[in-house]
Amino acid sequence: MVYFMKCLDYEKNGKEGIIKLTVKVVVLDLDGTLLNSKKQISSRNLNAVLNCHKSGKKIIIATARPPRSVKNFLPKELLDNCSFAFYNGALVCDYKIGYEEHSSIPRDFSKEIIEFCKENFPHCTISFEVKDKWYSNKEITDSSIYNLRYIPHILTNDKLIDLEATKIMLSDFNDFKHFKPYFTDKVKVVVTDNQKLIQITNKEVSKETGILKLCSHYEADKSETIVFGDDYNDLEMFRMSGYSVAMLNAVQELKGMADEITDTNDNDGVAKVLKRFV
Repeated sequence: MVYFMKCLDYEKNGKEGIIKLTVKVVVLDLDGTLLNSKKQISSRNLNAVLNCHKSGKKIIIATARPPRSVKNFLPKELLDNCSFAFYNGALVCDYKIGYEEHSSIPRDFSKEIIEFCKENFPHCTISFEVKDKWYSNKEITDSSIYNLRYIPHILTNDKLIDLEATKIMLSDFNDFKHFKPYFTDKVKVVVTDNQKLIQITNKEVSKETGILKLCSHYEADKSETIVFGDDYNDLEMFRMSGYSVAMLNAVQELKGMADEITDTNDNDGVAKVLKRFV
Protein backbone atom coordinates (compact mmCIF):
# COMPACT_ATOMS: atom_id res chain seq x y z
CA MET A 1 0.00 0.00 0.00
CA VAL A 2 1.25 3.49 -0.84
CA TYR A 3 0.84 6.17 1.82
CA PHE A 4 0.92 9.91 1.37
CA MET A 5 2.36 11.03 4.68
CA LYS A 6 1.84 14.51 6.00
CA CYS A 7 5.07 14.97 7.93
CA LEU A 8 5.66 17.53 10.68
CA ASP A 9 9.10 18.68 11.70
CA TYR A 10 8.96 19.67 15.38
CA GLU A 11 12.34 21.37 15.26
CA LYS A 12 11.55 23.54 12.25
CA ASN A 13 8.52 25.48 13.46
CA GLY A 14 5.90 23.02 12.34
CA LYS A 15 7.08 22.83 8.73
CA GLU A 16 4.89 20.33 6.87
CA GLY A 17 5.26 18.36 3.67
CA ILE A 18 3.71 15.47 1.78
CA ILE A 19 5.74 12.26 1.38
CA LYS A 20 4.78 9.34 -0.89
CA LEU A 21 5.77 6.22 1.00
CA THR A 22 5.32 2.45 0.71
CA VAL A 23 5.85 0.79 4.08
CA LYS A 24 6.23 -2.92 4.77
CA VAL A 25 8.64 -2.77 7.70
CA VAL A 26 8.72 -0.54 10.80
CA VAL A 27 12.10 -0.42 12.59
CA LEU A 28 12.31 0.88 16.15
CA ASP A 29 15.25 1.68 18.38
CA LEU A 30 14.46 1.23 22.08
CA ASP A 31 16.32 3.58 24.45
CA GLY A 32 15.49 7.21 23.78
CA THR A 33 13.01 6.21 21.06
CA LEU A 34 10.27 3.68 21.80
CA LEU A 35 11.03 3.69 25.54
CA ASN A 36 10.56 6.84 27.60
CA SER A 37 13.04 8.18 30.15
CA LYS A 38 11.73 5.68 32.71
CA LYS A 39 12.59 2.83 30.32
CA GLN A 40 8.89 2.13 29.78
CA ILE A 41 6.76 1.88 26.66
CA SER A 42 3.69 4.08 26.93
CA SER A 43 0.25 2.69 26.15
CA ARG A 44 0.01 5.09 23.21
CA ASN A 45 3.27 3.88 21.67
CA LEU A 46 2.36 0.26 22.37
CA ASN A 47 -1.03 0.55 20.68
CA ALA A 48 0.47 2.33 17.68
CA VAL A 49 3.04 -0.42 17.13
CA LEU A 50 0.49 -3.21 17.62
CA ASN A 51 -1.84 -1.52 15.14
CA CYS A 52 1.00 -1.54 12.61
CA HIS A 53 1.45 -5.26 13.16
CA LYS A 54 -2.28 -5.91 12.81
CA SER A 55 -2.30 -4.01 9.53
CA GLY A 56 0.32 -6.37 8.11
CA LYS A 57 3.55 -4.47 8.80
CA LYS A 58 6.64 -6.30 10.02
CA ILE A 59 8.07 -4.82 13.22
CA ILE A 60 11.81 -4.91 13.90
CA ILE A 61 13.35 -3.87 17.22
CA ALA A 62 16.93 -2.74 16.56
CA THR A 63 18.90 -2.22 19.75
CA ALA A 64 22.32 -2.46 21.36
CA ARG A 65 20.77 -4.46 24.20
CA PRO A 66 20.97 -8.26 24.64
CA PRO A 67 17.82 -10.42 24.48
CA ARG A 68 17.47 -10.82 28.27
CA SER A 69 17.39 -7.05 28.73
CA VAL A 70 14.84 -6.46 25.97
CA LYS A 71 12.53 -9.06 27.54
CA ASN A 72 12.43 -6.97 30.71
CA PHE A 73 11.28 -3.83 28.92
CA LEU A 74 8.75 -5.01 26.34
CA PRO A 75 5.34 -6.60 27.00
CA LYS A 76 4.61 -10.11 25.77
CA GLU A 77 2.39 -8.98 22.89
CA LEU A 78 5.35 -7.13 21.37
CA LEU A 79 7.90 -9.85 22.12
CA ASP A 80 5.62 -12.37 20.39
CA ASN A 81 5.10 -10.27 17.26
CA CYS A 82 8.42 -8.53 16.60
CA SER A 83 11.74 -9.62 15.17
CA PHE A 84 14.99 -8.37 16.63
CA ALA A 85 18.45 -7.08 15.79
CA PHE A 86 20.21 -7.39 19.17
CA TYR A 87 23.70 -6.11 19.99
CA ASN A 88 23.44 -3.55 17.16
CA GLY A 89 22.88 -6.33 14.64
CA ALA A 90 25.33 -8.98 15.86
CA LEU A 91 22.47 -11.32 16.79
CA VAL A 92 19.41 -11.30 14.52
CA CYS A 93 16.30 -13.28 15.48
CA ASP A 94 12.76 -13.92 14.35
CA TYR A 95 11.44 -16.36 16.92
CA LYS A 96 8.19 -17.02 15.07
CA ILE A 97 9.88 -18.49 12.03
CA GLY A 98 12.82 -19.95 13.96
CA TYR A 99 15.38 -17.70 12.27
CA GLU A 100 18.63 -16.74 14.00
CA GLU A 101 21.91 -15.42 12.65
CA HIS A 102 24.89 -14.83 14.92
CA SER A 103 27.86 -12.74 13.73
CA SER A 104 30.53 -13.42 16.34
CA ILE A 105 33.99 -11.94 16.74
CA PRO A 106 36.60 -14.28 15.19
CA ARG A 107 38.39 -16.21 17.92
CA ASP A 108 41.81 -15.10 16.66
CA PHE A 109 40.80 -11.49 17.27
CA SER A 110 39.35 -12.32 20.69
CA LYS A 111 42.67 -13.93 21.62
CA GLU A 112 44.61 -10.87 20.41
CA ILE A 113 42.38 -8.57 22.48
CA ILE A 114 42.88 -10.63 25.64
CA GLU A 115 46.64 -10.85 25.11
CA PHE A 116 46.79 -7.10 24.52
CA CYS A 117 44.87 -6.43 27.73
CA LYS A 118 47.08 -8.79 29.75
CA GLU A 119 50.14 -6.87 28.61
CA ASN A 120 48.82 -3.31 28.64
CA PHE A 121 45.80 -3.36 31.00
CA PRO A 122 46.68 -6.09 33.53
CA HIS A 123 43.83 -5.13 35.86
CA CYS A 124 41.25 -4.80 33.08
CA THR A 125 37.83 -6.39 33.48
CA ILE A 126 37.10 -8.43 30.35
CA SER A 127 33.61 -9.74 29.71
CA PHE A 128 32.10 -11.63 26.79
CA GLU A 129 28.49 -11.65 25.67
CA VAL A 130 27.75 -14.91 23.84
CA LYS A 131 24.27 -14.70 22.37
CA ASP A 132 22.30 -14.18 25.59
CA LYS A 133 24.89 -15.38 28.11
CA TRP A 134 27.39 -13.19 29.95
CA TYR A 135 30.90 -14.24 31.02
CA SER A 136 33.66 -12.29 32.78
CA ASN A 137 37.19 -12.79 34.03
CA LYS A 138 36.27 -11.28 37.41
CA GLU A 139 33.32 -10.22 39.52
CA ILE A 140 31.63 -7.06 38.25
CA THR A 141 30.46 -4.47 40.80
CA ASP A 142 30.35 -1.18 38.85
CA SER A 143 26.64 -0.37 38.49
CA SER A 144 27.42 2.87 36.65
CA ILE A 145 28.29 1.00 33.45
CA TYR A 146 26.91 -2.54 33.94
CA ASN A 147 23.42 -3.81 34.64
CA LEU A 148 23.96 -5.63 37.92
CA ARG A 149 20.54 -7.22 37.73
CA TYR A 150 22.48 -9.96 35.95
CA ILE A 151 25.58 -11.75 37.21
CA PRO A 152 28.19 -13.01 34.72
CA HIS A 153 29.69 -16.48 34.83
CA ILE A 154 33.31 -16.16 35.95
CA LEU A 155 35.92 -17.72 33.65
CA THR A 156 39.66 -17.39 33.29
CA ASN A 157 41.04 -15.47 30.32
CA ASP A 158 42.12 -18.77 28.77
CA LYS A 159 38.54 -20.05 28.95
CA LEU A 160 37.14 -16.81 27.52
CA ILE A 161 39.27 -17.27 24.42
CA ASP A 162 37.40 -20.49 23.62
CA LEU A 163 34.06 -18.64 23.30
CA GLU A 164 32.43 -17.28 20.15
CA ALA A 165 31.87 -13.75 21.47
CA THR A 166 28.91 -11.73 20.25
CA LYS A 167 30.34 -8.71 22.04
CA ILE A 168 33.42 -8.04 24.17
CA MET A 169 33.37 -5.37 26.87
CA LEU A 170 36.41 -3.90 28.60
CA SER A 171 36.48 -1.73 31.69
CA ASP A 172 39.06 -0.72 34.33
CA PHE A 173 41.65 0.07 31.65
CA ASN A 174 44.28 2.79 31.61
CA ASP A 175 43.88 4.64 28.33
CA PHE A 176 41.48 3.56 25.59
CA LYS A 177 43.34 5.73 23.04
CA HIS A 178 46.14 3.18 23.16
CA PHE A 179 43.71 0.35 22.43
CA LYS A 180 41.39 1.70 19.74
CA PRO A 181 43.86 2.33 16.85
CA TYR A 182 45.36 -1.13 17.29
CA PHE A 183 42.11 -3.01 16.64
CA THR A 184 39.86 -0.80 14.50
CA ASP A 185 40.91 -2.59 11.30
CA LYS A 186 39.83 -5.94 12.79
CA VAL A 187 36.74 -5.27 14.90
CA LYS A 188 34.22 -2.52 15.54
CA VAL A 189 35.26 -0.54 18.63
CA VAL A 190 32.95 1.90 20.43
CA VAL A 191 33.90 3.75 23.63
CA THR A 192 30.89 4.59 25.84
CA ASP A 193 29.86 5.51 29.40
CA ASN A 194 32.09 8.57 29.70
CA GLN A 195 35.02 6.65 28.23
CA LYS A 196 34.89 4.00 30.95
CA LEU A 197 33.69 1.13 28.75
CA ILE A 198 35.03 -0.26 25.46
CA GLN A 199 32.45 -2.27 23.48
CA ILE A 200 33.66 -4.50 20.65
CA THR A 201 31.70 -6.39 17.98
CA ASN A 202 32.33 -8.03 14.62
CA LYS A 203 33.53 -5.36 12.20
CA GLU A 204 30.88 -6.24 9.62
CA VAL A 205 27.77 -5.86 11.79
CA SER A 206 25.53 -2.89 12.44
CA LYS A 207 21.86 -2.20 12.89
CA GLU A 208 21.74 -1.78 9.12
CA THR A 209 23.09 -5.27 8.38
CA GLY A 210 20.70 -6.82 10.89
CA ILE A 211 17.70 -5.04 9.40
CA LEU A 212 18.65 -6.01 5.85
CA LYS A 213 18.94 -9.68 6.83
CA LEU A 214 15.41 -9.61 8.22
CA CYS A 215 14.05 -7.65 5.26
CA SER A 216 15.35 -10.31 2.89
CA HIS A 217 13.26 -12.90 4.74
CA TYR A 218 10.21 -10.66 4.47
CA GLU A 219 10.85 -10.01 0.77
CA ALA A 220 10.85 -6.32 1.57
CA ASP A 221 13.17 -3.78 0.02
CA LYS A 222 15.04 -1.31 2.22
CA SER A 223 13.09 1.47 0.48
CA GLU A 224 9.96 0.03 2.14
CA THR A 225 11.25 0.59 5.68
CA ILE A 226 10.51 3.40 8.08
CA VAL A 227 13.04 3.71 10.92
CA PHE A 228 12.99 5.57 14.24
CA GLY A 229 16.08 6.43 16.30
CA ASP A 230 17.88 8.90 18.52
CA ASP A 231 21.60 8.11 18.77
CA TYR A 232 24.82 7.61 16.83
CA ASN A 233 24.37 3.85 16.45
CA ASP A 234 21.23 4.62 14.41
CA LEU A 235 23.10 6.54 11.70
CA GLU A 236 23.68 3.57 9.42
CA MET A 237 20.07 2.43 9.49
CA PHE A 238 18.97 5.98 8.69
CA ARG A 239 21.15 5.94 5.57
CA MET A 240 19.63 2.69 4.28
CA SER A 241 15.98 3.34 5.07
CA GLY A 242 13.11 4.43 2.87
CA TYR A 243 12.04 6.99 5.45
CA SER A 244 13.83 8.04 8.64
CA VAL A 245 12.36 9.64 11.75
CA ALA A 246 14.57 11.19 14.43
CA MET A 247 13.26 11.89 17.90
CA LEU A 248 13.29 15.48 19.10
CA ASN A 249 15.72 14.31 21.81
CA ALA A 250 18.06 12.75 19.20
CA VAL A 251 21.67 13.76 18.66
CA GLN A 252 22.04 16.60 16.21
CA GLU A 253 23.86 14.56 13.57
CA LEU A 254 20.96 12.13 13.34
CA LYS A 255 18.39 14.91 13.18
CA GLY A 256 20.38 16.53 10.41
CA MET A 257 19.99 13.51 8.13
CA ALA A 258 16.42 12.52 9.08
CA ASP A 259 13.46 12.82 6.73
CA GLU A 260 11.41 13.94 9.69
CA ILE A 261 11.86 15.00 13.30
CA THR A 262 9.06 13.89 15.59
CA ASP A 263 8.32 14.68 19.24
CA THR A 264 10.44 13.33 22.11
CA ASN A 265 10.43 9.79 23.47
CA ASP A 266 8.63 11.14 26.56
CA ASN A 267 5.86 12.65 24.42
CA ASP A 268 5.01 9.58 22.30
CA GLY A 269 6.94 10.75 19.24
CA VAL A 270 6.77 7.28 17.69
CA ALA A 271 3.00 7.04 17.98
CA LYS A 272 2.50 10.53 16.54
CA VAL A 273 4.12 9.39 13.30
CA LEU A 274 2.73 5.86 13.08
CA LYS A 275 -0.87 6.99 13.51
CA ARG A 276 -0.67 8.87 10.21
CA PHE A 277 -0.43 5.74 8.10
CA VAL A 278 -2.25 3.08 10.14
